[in-house]
Amino acid sequence: MKNLVYLLCTTLLITSCSSSQNNKKQNENSSKPEHYAKTITANELKEMLYAYASDDFEGRKTGEPGQKKAIEFIKNKYISMGVPSPIAEGDYFQDIPESYFSGDIKASENVVAYIKGSEKPDEIIVISAHLDHIGVSRNGNINNGADDDGSGTVAILEIAEAFKAAQKDGKGPKRSVLFLHVTGEEIGLYGSKYYADVDPIFPLANTVADLNIDMIGRVDPKHENGENYLYLIGSDKLSKELHNLSEAINKKYANIDLDYKYNDDNDPNRFYYRSDHYNFAKKNIPVIFYFNGTHDDYHKPTDTPDKINYEFLEARTKLIFHTAWELANRKERIKVD
Repeated sequence: MKNLVYLLCTTLLITSCSSSQNNKKQNENSSKPEHYAKTITANELKEMLYAYASDDFEGRKTGEPGQKKAIEFIKNKYISMGVPSPIAEGDYFQDIPESYFSGDIKASENVVAYIKGSEKPDEIIVISAHLDHIGVSRNGNINNGADDDGSGTVAILEIAEAFKAAQKDGKGPKRSVLFLHVTGEEIGLYGSKYYADVDPIFPLANTVADLNIDMIGRVDPKHENGENYLYLIGSDKLSKELHNLSEAINKKYANIDLDYKYNDDNDPNRFYYRSDHYNFAKKNIPVIFYFNGTHDDYHKPTDTPDKINYEFLEARTKLIFHTAWELANRKERIKVD
């Protein structure tokens, strides 16, 4: 009988220790960003992009019915994830009046959602992408804009899901993260300009950095050898510390070939001035612009979701998530040179 009792006690002790070690291991894993990066998948990106870049959205031209469908799509994704708006409960739209636009453009909206920081909620990391595209061609063909910028739009949604999963586990970001989907990019960076110049939801002085995603789903002619790559623009323009952090994060988690061809001050394409990060850079806020380069389907009806490299899109999105995670959780905010 004594032996039986001893055996039972020993078994219970071993089981308890094993369970404790497993729980400890799970807790350790859940505090690592790799654990949450796994929620970013090619399948989810593909499913969302086939919807977002479908004919139903009529090319998402600013102020038009297709763009209104797009903002509802984005809003409903945030509601389903349980990611709130920083404006008011259920109000995800930053309204931009018709009078703000030049030409015959109707009133439009940015879409905003955020994860509140646990320790430094007043310091903000912005992740941006434009939700609009160029609409329908004169011949009636719809410009779906799967890469431009459906890829950036769905990437932000997946990044938001990863941050939300961390928050649910009590591992949410120390700084707040703003998910900013801007309108009017194709006609002159209007949405980001409105946010930065007219109505910054969070004070620009408290905005640590903007990570801007504009076309990250395709491969340009220079990189047809099959290796994953990404053009980075602006990472060293205002903060060398941001550039070095970005390089270190890529080396640790992604090992994507980071190409700085378009970061040259003398680049004739002047891409640094042509996407939404620039309206933050003008305010002395460090930026990184993530970009896959142009291709033959740029601004054409043939920019469709079947041509996206979803394996590359997943890896690129994870890189941006890891960079945002580091910016949101490091002890000190990055310094402006």
